[in-house]
Amino acid sequence: MKTGPFAGLALAVTRVAALCGVACATNGYFSHGVGMRAKASGGAAVAWPQDALSGANNPAAPVFLGNRFDFGVDLFRPDRGSEIGGNAMGDAVNGLYDANGKTNFFMPEIGYNNQYRDHVAVGFALYGRGGMNTTYTTPIPLLGTTGAGVDLMQVFLVPYVAYKVSDNHSIGMGINFGWQAFEATGLQSFTRIDTIAAGEDTTYVPRYSIDPAHLTNQGHESSMGVGVTIGYMGRVHEAVDVGIVYQSRTYMGRFKKYEGLFAEMGDFDVPASLEGGITVRASGKATLAFDVQHIWYGSIKSIGNPLLPNFAEAKLGEDDGPGFGSQDVTVFKFGLAYDATDKVRLLGGYNYGGQPIPESETLFNMLAPGVVEHHLTLGATLKAGDRVGVTLAYVHAFEKTVEGSESIPAAFGGGEADLRMNEDSFGAAVGWSF
Repeated sequence: MKTGPFAGLALAVTRVAALCGVACATNGYFSHGVGMRAKASGGAAVAWPQDALSGANNPAAPVFLGNRFDFGVDLFRPDRGSEIGGNAMGDAVNGLYDANGKTNFFMPEIGYNNQYRDHVAVGFALYGRGGMNTTYTTPIPLLGTTGAGVDLMQVFLVPYVAYKVSDNHSIGMGINFGWQAFEATGLQSFTRIDTIAAGEDTTYVPRYSIDPAHLTNQGHESSMGVGVTIGYMGRVHEAVDVGIVYQSRTYMGRFKKYEGLFAEMGDFDVPASLEGGITVRASGKATLAFDVQHIWYGSIKSIGNPLLPNFAEAKLGEDDGPGFGSQDVTVFKFGLAYDATDKVRLLGGYNYGGQPIPESETLFNMLAPGVVEHHLTLGATLKAGDRVGVTLAYVHAFEKTVEGSESIPAAFGGGEADLRMNEDSFGAAVGWSF
């Protein structure tokens, strides 16, 4: 198997993803699906391999796929913002804040599957995700003196092996190589250092962070890490496939430039997830799929630690320091395909995941208002011959507002921070079977 050209292309796509500024349609900050056909089908893909990106959804599935190469690009357009009301500082703080300083994000994806033997497939999937991106057009006075915002970019390269243990059942494993970059701006309010005088001695004590010099406006910092994905897929009936996949926690290197912001001195691992699914070929033309996914956001301290009461009991950067207060999320994915003609397959779906941000945790999450819940997906695959197909996908995440409740500490004037977000994405991919 000659994979040199594909490995080189994968490296190039990684670089392009980094330059584009990755962001994506969100279940929390996970993408709702990987691969353009899965994106157009509500993200349902655990027991439904449609393209060469399927190895990222379930590494056991590609052994039922055949030889394929797929490449696609998504244009993602989030609309996000926030509002502060009832703060003691009045009009200097209260009001609407627009986080759409940057609105267009391009997300490339690439996949290659080699049916190495009848019972063995090997390949890789490369994709990006983010979702934690805001660029406020003005400073948020409660947070700092410069334009507030965060930028999280993540790219994953997943080489995998799928093995048929029998004609209708397979297992698979993928290695998740992760690269991520992060930047935070406009958080100077948390860099305060108190001066304590005792006689002739003066002590300087950081009030909110263990390392105020590494908290905000430090530019982008990157880290790398690794995790594993294991999966199973079975054809339990001539018209029914089932699958289950577990993705471990991806252990990433620390963001040293932001060790005064994130808990555990800049740690920002990728949470584990578990997903199961069923696909039914309802007729000669229609296919239905349903997946359920659980994401353990709360297990990552930098994401899951609450702002309060931690804000009064621990400092930013400490193991138990304040975080974004995100809770675990369970996601439901519905997908549909219908072969309108021999050359046209229509795709559609619906994706629902309860948003992870409690009403009491909206202040910090003005930086990352990933609160959308309902996604509608549409698309089509158009065959251009026996071996080539073009897939188009559209995703709309309906606007969601989270109103804060006891969300701003009294030390910052009290009141409430409200979050809102909606999303659109437009994608196109080309796939070859060979």
